Amino acid sequence: QVQLVESGGGLVQVGGSLRLSCAASGRTFSSYAMGWFRQAPGREREFVAAITRGGGSTYFADSVKGRFTISRDNAKNTVYLQMNSLKPEDTAVYYCAADFYLKVLAGTADYWGQGTQVTVSS
Repeated sequence: QVQLVESGGGLVQVGGSLRLSCAASGRTFSSYAMGWFRQAPGREREFVAAITRGGGSTYFADSVKGRFTISRDNAKNTVYLQMNSLKPEDTAVYYCAADFYLKVLAGTADYWGQGTQVTVSS
Protein backbone atom coordinates (compact mmCIF):
# COMPACT_ATOMS: atom_id res chain seq x y z
CA GLN A 1 0.00 0.00 0.00
CA VAL A 2 1.07 3.56 -0.73
CA GLN A 3 -0.23 6.73 0.88
CA LEU A 4 0.42 10.03 -0.91
CA VAL A 5 0.36 13.57 0.49
CA GLU A 6 0.84 16.62 -1.74
CA SER A 7 2.22 19.94 -0.57
CA GLY A 8 3.68 23.15 -1.96
CA GLY A 9 0.60 24.67 -3.54
CA GLY A 10 -0.28 28.31 -3.13
CA LEU A 11 -0.83 31.63 -4.85
CA VAL A 12 1.62 32.77 -7.50
CA GLN A 13 1.63 35.50 -10.14
CA VAL A 14 1.60 34.89 -13.87
CA GLY A 15 5.09 33.97 -15.02
CA GLY A 16 6.12 32.79 -11.59
CA SER A 17 7.28 29.40 -10.38
CA LEU A 18 6.16 26.86 -7.83
CA ARG A 19 7.38 23.43 -6.79
CA LEU A 20 4.92 20.80 -5.65
CA SER A 21 5.95 17.80 -3.58
CA CYS A 22 4.26 14.46 -3.08
CA ALA A 23 5.48 12.50 -0.09
CA ALA A 24 4.78 8.79 -0.12
CA SER A 25 4.67 6.20 2.58
CA GLY A 26 5.31 2.57 1.85
CA ARG A 27 8.35 0.39 1.63
CA THR A 28 7.98 -0.24 -2.12
CA PHE A 29 7.73 3.37 -3.31
CA SER A 30 10.52 2.90 -5.82
CA SER A 31 8.55 0.20 -7.62
CA TYR A 32 5.79 2.62 -8.69
CA ALA A 33 5.57 5.01 -11.58
CA MET A 34 4.26 8.40 -10.47
CA GLY A 35 2.19 11.10 -12.07
CA TRP A 36 0.62 14.49 -11.58
CA PHE A 37 -2.93 15.44 -12.53
CA ARG A 38 -4.97 18.58 -12.06
CA GLN A 39 -8.62 19.49 -11.87
CA ALA A 40 -10.23 22.91 -12.04
CA PRO A 41 -13.83 23.56 -10.88
CA GLY A 42 -16.28 22.30 -13.47
CA ARG A 43 -13.53 20.63 -15.47
CA GLU A 44 -12.49 17.04 -16.03
CA ARG A 45 -9.36 15.78 -14.33
CA GLU A 46 -6.41 16.42 -16.64
CA PHE A 47 -3.13 14.58 -17.02
CA VAL A 48 -0.08 16.76 -16.39
CA ALA A 49 3.08 14.66 -16.15
CA ALA A 50 4.39 11.18 -15.40
CA ILE A 51 7.70 9.60 -14.47
CA THR A 52 8.85 6.00 -14.55
CA ARG A 53 9.73 4.20 -11.35
CA GLY A 54 13.45 4.77 -11.76
CA GLY A 55 13.05 8.34 -12.97
CA GLY A 56 14.70 7.64 -16.30
CA SER A 57 11.77 8.65 -18.50
CA THR A 58 9.17 11.40 -18.26
CA TYR A 59 6.10 12.42 -20.21
CA PHE A 60 4.22 15.72 -20.23
CA ALA A 61 0.92 17.00 -21.46
CA ASP A 62 1.26 19.38 -24.39
CA SER A 63 -0.19 22.18 -22.29
CA VAL A 64 2.75 22.12 -19.87
CA LYS A 65 5.58 20.85 -22.06
CA GLY A 66 8.62 23.06 -21.77
CA ARG A 67 7.34 24.72 -18.60
CA PHE A 68 6.94 21.89 -16.08
CA THR A 69 9.44 19.30 -14.89
CA ILE A 70 8.71 16.10 -12.98
CA SER A 71 11.38 14.40 -10.90
CA ARG A 72 11.64 11.94 -8.06
CA ASP A 73 13.93 11.17 -5.16
CA ASN A 74 13.35 7.57 -4.21
CA ALA A 75 15.61 7.86 -1.17
CA LYS A 76 13.19 10.50 0.18
CA ASN A 77 10.04 8.75 -1.09
CA THR A 78 9.08 11.97 -2.85
CA VAL A 79 8.06 13.07 -6.34
CA TYR A 80 8.21 16.72 -7.42
CA LEU A 81 6.54 18.91 -9.98
CA GLN A 82 8.52 22.04 -10.81
CA MET A 83 6.21 24.55 -12.49
CA ASN A 84 7.69 27.53 -14.30
CA SER A 85 6.23 30.30 -16.45
CA LEU A 86 2.86 29.76 -14.81
CA LYS A 87 -0.32 30.84 -16.57
CA PRO A 88 -3.82 31.49 -15.22
CA GLU A 89 -5.02 28.31 -16.93
CA ASP A 90 -2.68 26.33 -14.66
CA THR A 91 -4.97 27.15 -11.74
CA ALA A 92 -6.33 23.87 -10.35
CA VAL A 93 -6.10 21.35 -7.57
CA TYR A 94 -3.06 19.19 -8.29
CA TYR A 95 -3.02 15.50 -7.39
CA CYS A 96 -0.26 12.94 -7.44
CA ALA A 97 -0.82 9.31 -8.34
CA ALA A 98 1.11 6.04 -8.17
CA ASP A 99 0.79 2.76 -10.04
CA PHE A 100 2.07 1.00 -13.15
CA TYR A 101 3.19 3.52 -15.73
CA LEU A 102 0.35 2.77 -18.16
CA LYS A 103 -2.27 3.17 -15.43
CA VAL A 104 -0.76 6.46 -14.34
CA LEU A 105 -0.82 7.78 -17.90
CA ALA A 106 -4.44 6.69 -18.28
CA GLY A 107 -5.57 8.34 -15.06
CA THR A 108 -6.64 5.02 -13.53
CA ALA A 109 -3.93 4.66 -10.89
CA ASP A 110 -4.84 2.86 -7.69
CA TYR A 111 -3.20 5.40 -5.37
CA TRP A 112 -3.97 9.11 -5.16
CA GLY A 113 -3.15 11.99 -2.86
CA GLN A 114 -5.65 14.46 -1.44
CA GLY A 115 -4.59 17.34 -3.68
CA THR A 116 -3.02 20.75 -3.24
CA GLN A 117 -4.41 24.02 -4.61
CA VAL A 118 -2.44 26.08 -7.11
CA THR A 119 -3.76 29.52 -8.01
CA VAL A 120 -2.11 31.67 -10.67
CA SER A 121 -3.18 35.31 -10.62
CA SER A 122 -2.86 37.83 -13.42
